[in-house]
Amino acid sequence: MYFNYAAATLAALLPLCSAQTYSQCNPLEKSGCKPNPGMGSSLNSAFTTGDGALGGWITTAGKVTTSGQGAAFTLAKRGDAPTIDTNDYFLFGKVEVVMKAAPGTGVVSSIVLESDVLDEIDWEALGGDTTQIQTNYFGKGDTSTYDRGTFVNMASPQADYHTYTIDWNKDKTTWAIDGNVVRTLNFNDAKGGSRYPQTPMRLRLGIWAGGDPDNAPGTIQWAGGKTDYSQAPFTMYVKSVNIVNYTPAESYTYSDNSGSYQSIKTAGSSSPQPRSTSSTPAANSSTESSNSTEPEPSTEAVTESATGSETSATGFITTTGSTTGTTTGSASSKTGAASTTGGSSLSTGSPSSTGASNTNSTSTQASSGTGSPSGTESGSGPASTTSARATTIPLSNSAATPYAGSLMALIMAFSLMIAMF
Repeated sequence: MYFNYAAATLAALLPLCSAQTYSQCNPLEKSGCKPNPGMGSSLNSAFTTGDGALGGWITTAGKVTTSGQGAAFTLAKRGDAPTIDTNDYFLFGKVEVVMKAAPGTGVVSSIVLESDVLDEIDWEALGGDTTQIQTNYFGKGDTSTYDRGTFVNMASPQADYHTYTIDWNKDKTTWAIDGNVVRTLNFNDAKGGSRYPQTPMRLRLGIWAGGDPDNAPGTIQWAGGKTDYSQAPFTMYVKSVNIVNYTPAESYTYSDNSGSYQSIKTAGSSSPQPRSTSSTPAANSSTESSNSTEPEPSTEAVTESATGSETSATGFITTTGSTTGTTTGSASSKTGAASTTGGSSLSTGSPSSTGASNTNSTSTQASSGTGSPSGTESGSGPASTTSARATTIPLSNSAATPYAGSLMALIMAFSLMIAMF
């Protein structure tokens, strides 16, 4: 198929412009921009239940309806581009969208995380390509190169619903389809982190005609050709959206023009800290750290403990006890007692989590379907998957730790020797 041979060239050479990416007030370019309203800890929208599920969203273009198939984004005529945004922003988080992409040559179904400074993380399905979907990202609206996009082989995005996941963390971002990771972007791979998306985002869902005859020739070619409106309507369906905000807050404010996550100040939450991930924790070690290089804390950090944290297979975090600080783990992992280093603001963020971790089993998967996670991936091909398992030795004395009984026996023997004298 055409896309299989031309995807890499198009991703590298053609502008991937979307009718739905914009910023009303870029705080790196303008003063007086209002703080971003914070989402809180999560947002769950089951669009199959009716229009009430659109609460928490704002329609920015066209009209979106709901039915038993979910939220319907319909391109019925030229100029249509129905789009909705979340009302609120989140800073690092996990986004799961159950979507069936729209058919039609040149028709683009999009899942976009975008910030006011034009940091962006995308899924884009082209209606004429029934074997692939595209992943992409942008940092600070930098379009000087177009080598970030990848095409991922998959079953038809237009024929069935699939769960598209973006797990966005301060040290890395992963894209997954139906639970299988298909791409990983590390912080340092995005021009040393300077183009790594790291500012508060909203989620944007929509459909648009990349193949509209008035678009630039490069955009039409990337979209797969001109859109034939006589074949309309073209409809994208979204059954549900689940978002977990790793840095809950009432609002986010840019404190300077660096555009770094450390510059983001939060209000309405106590010592928020972005979630840090570690793919394979080192055995026999009480310190877990990411591979990225980030600034040291600028203020004195405090140590807070999280107890009884459990991550379900979908990545949603349920906790008992105190849970302030960095949550470390992956799908299908259970963590006992762990201590993390938090701080008074995001400027104190450190990519390491220091303390004892009793991990029963931690399973991670990483795969690459379209190239290496260097930020310059392109091309296509079947995803390959690797997995690793690591267990950390607990540092506390308990029934599972043999040292407790030995120590007690030693004390009793010593006491007996004294009594004999």
